[in-house]
Amino acid sequence: MESHSSWVDIPRESHFSLANIPFGIITTSYSVEKHAAVAIGDHVLDLHEFASRSGFVELQDFTSAQIATFSQPTLNDFAALGQEVHSKVRKYLRDVFLKESPFPDILRDNIEAQRASLFQRDQITMHLPMKIGGYTDFFAGKNHAYNCGCIFRDPAKALQPNYLHLPVAYNSRASSVVVSGTDIRRPLGQTLDTASASESIFGPCRRLDMELELGAFLCKGNKLGEPINVDEAEQYIFGFILLNDWSARDIQAWEAVPLGPFNAKTFATTISPWVVLKDALEPFHAPGILNETKLHKYLQESRKDNVYEINLEVELRSIDGDTATLSRTNAHNLVYSFAQMIAHHTIGGCPLEVGDLIGSGTISGTEPGTLGSLLEASNGGKRAHHLSPTINRTFLEDGDRVTIRGWCGSEKLELVGFGECSGTILSASKPAWLDT
Repeated sequence: MESHSSWVDIPRESHFSLANIPFGIITTSYSVEKHAAVAIGDHVLDLHEFASRSGFVELQDFTSAQIATFSQPTLNDFAALGQEVHSKVRKYLRDVFLKESPFPDILRDNIEAQRASLFQRDQITMHLPMKIGGYTDFFAGKNHAYNCGCIFRDPAKALQPNYLHLPVAYNSRASSVVVSGTDIRRPLGQTLDTASASESIFGPCRRLDMELELGAFLCKGNKLGEPINVDEAEQYIFGFILLNDWSARDIQAWEAVPLGPFNAKTFATTISPWVVLKDALEPFHAPGILNETKLHKYLQESRKDNVYEINLEVELRSIDGDTATLSRTNAHNLVYSFAQMIAHHTIGGCPLEVGDLIGSGTISGTEPGTLGSLLEASNGGKRAHHLSPTINRTFLEDGDRVTIRGWCGSEKLELVGFGECSGTILSASKPAWLDT
């Protein structure tokens, strides 16, 4: 991959190199209005302010209506412009930040434009990047599915009969998707009273877990009744984010039969704030987990390197400030691609929309230290998982802060990363009216 040098200082370990240019939504100390922005090193470029100072004057065939999408409070309108426009804007902004920029007067040598539109990342506040109409969470991490099957069933029947025939999924709540840094309240709910084995008790979740996932935002949709061809499905992807689908395992165990998770999942899902464009991840395609089952034609994807080589890491910080690594794994541990997920989602005629969020399901490796949830690491809560000399967990405790990081490339290359996806667990809050 070609290396670039910028007039803006970009730390070598930065997730936001010139090879990336991810998009997000920000506010600043100068404006409470939400604007589109891009990240570059430790800086953020407010695209609304940049545009208002003729920042896009050198971008050919970029209309005023298209420029106006950067003044919207979400990225939906920009996403809807399509991948060709996304790629053109990303390349143009990279050129603006090149040390030997072909457009030096746009920003590099324009101090007034820099003061108005270029901020340090600690000077801005991040917001949800998209207005999310629908959120569907898949179960494409085969190792996670197998590990969970071994915990709950006979290991010989760990995977359900349908698992290798189709991408299993459920529809969750878009309204509880929150941006990184948002605190997560421990949910209340019903769980099984183990003393009776048939009655329920009510109270705070006791088996709160995280799930390491990759998410994709869509940039266009399909009409009702018109499925998307699997070999065209990648054209519907705007970009990718990190995703933590928090899970109340004890609530889920009681409520899930026969229709699946409900309150155990809908209380919160955390995503990273910067959307890494699909275009930026093209150099990092990789084959996923081999599926030897003969798939139906609508899932037979021509592309073999259909997932991504993304390094993933989960860190846990206790309320005392001690930190430990919970997991290190890779996003290639998927048995279905996002294109296959989209194709399956629409084969029955379901219409998808711009801004819809698709979750990969929990991504786990096969070895200890590569697992994407505490459910797996603690063998269903049967043993404490020793993360460090001071941190032992079966499930999450109040005050724990979970941070997911993901990046492509190595120290020898410009990193293409996602930043952080983090949340801190707050204790449950019981409404006063429940005691009356």
